[in-house]
Amino acid sequence: MKKIILCFAFLGFGLLNAQDFSSVIDSYFNDNRSQLGLNTQDVEDILIYNQHYSESTKVNHVYVVQRFQGVEIFNAISNFAIDNNNNVKYVTVDFLQGISQKINSVTPGLTPEQAINQATSQLGLDTPSGLEMIEQVGTNKYLFNSGNISQENINVKLVFQPNNDQTSLRLAWDLDIFILDGSHWYSVRIDAQTGELLNTHDWVVSCNFGEVHFSGHTKEINTSTKSVLEIDMTSLTPNDGSQYRVFPMPFESPNHGDAQLVSEPGDPIASPFGWHDTDGVPGAEFTTTRGNNVRARADIAGNNTGNYTEGGNDLEFDFEIEFNQQPIGYVDASTTNLFYWNNIIHDVFYRYGFDEESGNFQETNYTGEGVGNDAVNADAQDGSGLNNANFGTPPEGNRPRMQMFLWSAQGPPGEPLTINNGPLAGDYTGLGAQFGDPIPTDPLTADLALVKDDNSGPSTDIYDACDLITNGGELDGKIAVIRRGECQFGFKVLAAENEGAIAVIMINNVPGEPIAMGPGDVGDQVTIPSLMINQTDGEAIIDALINGQTINVTLEDAGPYMIDGTLDNGIIAHEYGHGISNRLTGSAFNSNCLSNDEQMGEGWSDYFGLILTMKAGDTPDQPRGIGTFAVGQPTDGNGIRPAPYSTSFTVNSYTYGATNNAGISRPHGIGFVWATMLWDLTWAMVDEYGFDPDIYEGTGGNNMALQLVVDGLKLQNCSPGFVNGRDAILQADELANEGANKCLIWNVFANRGLGLSASQGSSNNRFDQVEAFDVPEDCLLGTQGQSFNNFMIYPNPSQGDINIVSRENMGESTISIFDINGRKVFTKEVMMTGAVNIQAKSLNTGVYILQIEGENYTHNAKLIIK
Repeated sequence: MKKIILCFAFLGFGLLNAQDFSSVIDSYFNDNRSQLGLNTQDVEDILIYNQHYSESTKVNHVYVVQRFQGVEIFNAISNFAIDNNNNVKYVTVDFLQGISQKINSVTPGLTPEQAINQATSQLGLDTPSGLEMIEQVGTNKYLFNSGNISQENINVKLVFQPNNDQTSLRLAWDLDIFILDGSHWYSVRIDAQTGELLNTHDWVVSCNFGEVHFSGHTKEINTSTKSVLEIDMTSLTPNDGSQYRVFPMPFESPNHGDAQLVSEPGDPIASPFGWHDTDGVPGAEFTTTRGNNVRARADIAGNNTGNYTEGGNDLEFDFEIEFNQQPIGYVDASTTNLFYWNNIIHDVFYRYGFDEESGNFQETNYTGEGVGNDAVNADAQDGSGLNNANFGTPPEGNRPRMQMFLWSAQGPPGEPLTINNGPLAGDYTGLGAQFGDPIPTDPLTADLALVKDDNSGPSTDIYDACDLITNGGELDGKIAVIRRGECQFGFKVLAAENEGAIAVIMINNVPGEPIAMGPGDVGDQVTIPSLMINQTDGEAIIDALINGQTINVTLEDAGPYMIDGTLDNGIIAHEYGHGISNRLTGSAFNSNCLSNDEQMGEGWSDYFGLILTMKAGDTPDQPRGIGTFAVGQPTDGNGIRPAPYSTSFTVNSYTYGATNNAGISRPHGIGFVWATMLWDLTWAMVDEYGFDPDIYEGTGGNNMALQLVVDGLKLQNCSPGFVNGRDAILQADELANEGANKCLIWNVFANRGLGLSASQGSSNNRFDQVEAFDVPEDCLLGTQGQSFNNFMIYPNPSQGDINIVSRENMGESTISIFDINGRKVFTKEVMMTGAVNIQAKSLNTGVYILQIEGENYTHNAKLIIK
């Protein structure tokens, strides 16, 4: 058997100097090949392409890819956990069986350049121009320039792409294209014979949260539940004098606490030279929101450019926020907050094992491990989207991109128009256009002028500016008044601007509220502000101007104001979390391991946001919504998920079986179910070990839970499902704690339907999951302090005559039944000793959750009424 260690220079020095585990892995396959159903050819050409050590579990994570005649099989990865005595402690083998019989060809018919052209054509992209190969970086591996279609150079290599049922392997070119607007970073496989697009995965995870029921408040930040923290980390941090006015950890948003001026918050272990260093020598290289871990700038134009925020030689980033204005008015404060949180997340997760060796995001890797050159490009107030956020994670050594967008203003239109004289004097509601300059925050005062055109085109309204304007001289230096009509808004406003108008008031030509005006074909050329007012108010203005009145007005932004997602720290953590889960699953050099249908990427991201904003005084049943600030909800709002996160089934009754429901979206809904389980696990650990507010070095249950989740990411296989994720966390506890929390972990997962008998089916199929609420026999007595599985419930399915038998005397208990929407439809107080009968014959046919709750335990079980 051959064993080759990957040694290309671009993999950095860490792997080159690492311990050689090839003989250990060879021996494992020699001893276990038959049990795994693999033949000699399946394991004779394998490649160690990445490895790193985890201090928490004391194992080396070694990632091995299956090959045939030197060509990798896409995502056929085995993940070994090997201790320092060369013992294989855990392994997930995802090699294909009988590969030599499944190969269609070993010789490509298309060149790499032809494959790039085929990919752009089938993805609907422009044809590359000036496309050239920069270098050949290995056997059948090439680096091309951007071809004017990609933000980054294009990597191309030869692979075998399995079909859906893994019965055949087609030779393919594997390549990636980061399109120019940043919305997609395509990783594709192109058939090397036919040019067919075989497989696509987007490295940009877009968290468009869909339709959310916004609350009505907009102008004032909710302060009813704010708290204030005393920030003092000077004893921990590098001495660079830096200061940042931010909404600091653990504040989730401006609704959860006031901005604080924090000093030198960088962690000495994770960022030993501070956040503005890049060369490992004392002294900052940058005085802006740029450093070793992140480059944060305001991308107002949405073209992946923009300005860093300047802090000066003293690194003083102290910018006040006044919320009664559009977010651009506090863009420096917003960018500072984004810089702070990206660095905080980097530093915290460094402590939990997402470090340089395992592929974290740093420009310079001070330890010499890993590759570096991949600080996060983070865009504040990105103008290329709305009501969204995203994160693109390329493989190790390539910079990821975080884009944080604005969110729609909520509530009724403000009153940006004031008529200063005459019988129409007063304030008027209006809605600014989605193009041109925004309504100014400083008052803009001028006389009105009614536009007139020559009706030379299809329009028959001389006041709609759809035809040639005939009174251009009257518009110069005035605010033009135009009636909505037959042509695009951008065309009309640009025509007025070209005649010298300094702003435009558009009059709606139908009853009802004003609408948001789109730019049309030429709106991007407009530089003046414009707004629409309603028909009734507008027609009165037109009549007065026709009658020769002089009307003087003032335009001033009066809201409602857009909401800046860059200040929703939970969403920042969520986006960064995609980078963590992608880099740690299947190794940092593979960004395609979370592309399967049952993958839980959205769940890890939600969980990271939750645990970084967890604080003393929180309770397990307390509802925690995701994105409440961004969508204009109070702190106790439901957020953007099917339910808030809570250990209470009254608040969140979702179990594993819900992932089969088409109404639970993929990937967000599936991730939500997973994060529900991780949140329950965290609170079970806190109940057992207490809460520690020190997220860096604490020893509480929250710290232990986060460590298990991170270690689980490292241990699980490529393309994981829920069962894989559960088993990896159990194994992490076995390695780190000798299995001390085994039954606690089993009870938590079983409580949400991911018990011992649960089946994930194929992780590539989101509709074949089977939930179960059982645990291993040695956990039935609840040795971790809680008893979840001491009950027998029968018959089930039932017609409502239900017997519950307890293996122990559980004392006074409450039996409740919840429907699939979490509504309590039955409750009864009982003495839970021996057998208890309940009558719930009034329930309709369907699936329910039966909950048995006592002083020190909670048990949930699936109940079917037929």
